[in-house]
Amino acid sequence: MFSSRGAQARGGFIQWIGLAILAAIAAWPWFSGAFALHLAVLTCLNILIVSGLAIIARAGQLSFGHAAFAAIGAYAALILSIQAGWNILLAALAGIALSALAAFLLGWVILRLKGVYFVLVTFSFGELTRLAALDWSELTGGANGISGITPLTIFGFAFDTRGRFYILALVVAILSLLLMRRLFSSNFGHAIDAVHENAALAESSGLSVHKIQLVAFVVGSSLAALGGILQARYIGFVSPESFNTAVSIAYITMLVIGGQRSVWGPLVGAVVLTPLPEFFRGAVQTQHIFYGAALILILRFLPGGLSSLASRFRRSQTAGSQGGVQ
Repeated sequence: MFSSRGAQARGGFIQWIGLAILAAIAAWPWFSGAFALHLAVLTCLNILIVSGLAIIARAGQLSFGHAAFAAIGAYAALILSIQAGWNILLAALAGIALSALAAFLLGWVILRLKGVYFVLVTFSFGELTRLAALDWSELTGGANGISGITPLTIFGFAFDTRGRFYILALVVAILSLLLMRRLFSSNFGHAIDAVHENAALAESSGLSVHKIQLVAFVVGSSLAALGGILQARYIGFVSPESFNTAVSIAYITMLVIGGQRSVWGPLVGAVVLTPLPEFFRGAVQTQHIFYGAALILILRFLPGGLSSLASRFRRSQTAGSQGGVQ
């Protein structure tokens, strides 16, 4: 015999428990050695990049060239800072702006395409970006890439250790999740949802589907650019293969397994899948088999992704309380 008020109290308690678990997970790498910190940094960077992909997917499109915008941001920022002598922060902002401009120009042309046609064009754009990085060796280093990249320094503070960079990556990942939460709860977020549910109906009600999808595409690609810049500064090396098609597919896999429609999707997907390449380092084909099997199972039995398990649990609890005597 549970009242609806009791169910709400339990829901609030479960939320606090969930936040406490997330805080414990975030603190765990500091006490688990250098390798755990390394994986934690990569996970946070993936959360940032996949959050950008989630914004694009929420507007009804799925980009197979997401890694290309990370590449544009990373290469532009590095070329400006290393070869042109720009300040690191200014170079990073310019890299993000260049990636946003590329997304705007590309999106303006291709966002009227639907389904497989959009996927094919974004896939082609990703490959063209990778080949351009290979061919412009005087700027990008070609297949050898750019090595010896100095650590990120902000206002004289150098993020030159794993612990320091993890703090930065964690803050950026949290901010990206908060941005998604704020965006999707705003009027523009509701417009994005309307476009995703029925683009024709949204257009007939006065919404500009093309402009909404274009803004989502530019914002999502800008987050990818920021992630690419941070990744290059953390690893200290970047090459065209750092942003190939397999990387874009990995981002999509994280999003689908985490949950395309949930703010928590990028977090769950990145936490689950980022460590896998390290565990399957000696058996790459096994990793690909696992990815494929996981995608099939999630799409078949849990289309909302792993993050939908919490909402399913809450609904079952609410149904159970309503079924009792009031």
